[in-house]
Amino acid sequence: MISPWWAALGPVDIQVSCGSGEHRVRWADGTPHALEHPDPEGELVVAALGGDATPCLDLLRTWERHCDDLVVLALGPRSADDLLMITTAEIDDLVDRQQPPGRYRRRMKAGGQFTSYGGGSFTTGRISGAGAIQGRLKIGGVPARLVTEGDPGRHELLRLLALSTPLQLRLSGAVAHAWSAHGPHGDRADRAKPALTAALTGRVAPAVARWLDMDFTQVETALHAGVGWGAIELDGLAAEARLKVALPVSWLAWVWAPGLAVVDGHFVVGVQHAAWPTAQVLALSAPGRDPVELTVRHERTGWSVVRR
Repeated sequence: MISPWWAALGPVDIQVSCGSGEHRVRWADGTPHALEHPDPEGELVVAALGGDATPCLDLLRTWERHCDDLVVLALGPRSADDLLMITTAEIDDLVDRQQPPGRYRRRMKAGGQFTSYGGGSFTTGRISGAGAIQGRLKIGGVPARLVTEGDPGRHELLRLLALSTPLQLRLSGAVAHAWSAHGPHGDRADRAKPALTAALTGRVAPAVARWLDMDFTQVETALHAGVGWGAIELDGLAAEARLKVALPVSWLAWVWAPGLAVVDGHFVVGVQHAAWPTAQVLALSAPGRDPVELTVRHERTGWSVVRR
């Protein structure tokens, strides 16, 4: 992969209440930038020496603390239809009452599919009508109250995720990159294999189900750690069929995070080169076939193929 993991992701602006007004923080080139703070490093030094910190710079520091945090992949969205619903006001209330974030809400579009991982098993389902799913929040299979008590880092992470769905996707991509073969934690990714497998399964299954119009409980996902992009093979027929998918963790950063998983009936397995809003990708037209090279472009309604 020639391009950096974020090359197929466009910039996103976030409004932050800072000082006496609203400031813009722009995510671009893989990280957030405080546009109204021309010398953020200098301000951070002053804050470290006891000066007042600002919400904009707090956001930058929070991003840096959590851009390799595997909890992000447990809490973040599984697809563009899967929205983590929590507001900063709700988080402030939890902090004021010194209670950990023990419940979550996700809202999905009608027909959307969801998957969650906890206690060593997956829970899957389909939403028949638009609505919210509510349940006990689990992090890596452990109830959130057991891992967030006395840990303000979890509250600050939820504040970061609450800012916008596009930021949730970009933070998820950053974490996936950090644990990929190209990332700073790639040499110890084996230690995080259960969490990474759960993260991959929860995002591959809805994408594959949309691609092939099949129930994603028929999808078997595994981490691919060898040479090449991996493999996707269909085993069996009709209701007994099983789709076996093996993809690297980097797929989450380069393909899933930018929304490239399924484009015009093709399942994208890799990005060869990207420069927003265009990308050259490798994609499958059907399971078991060799990938073909496509040029895709992002327009207002999403990605589409512009050259085959």
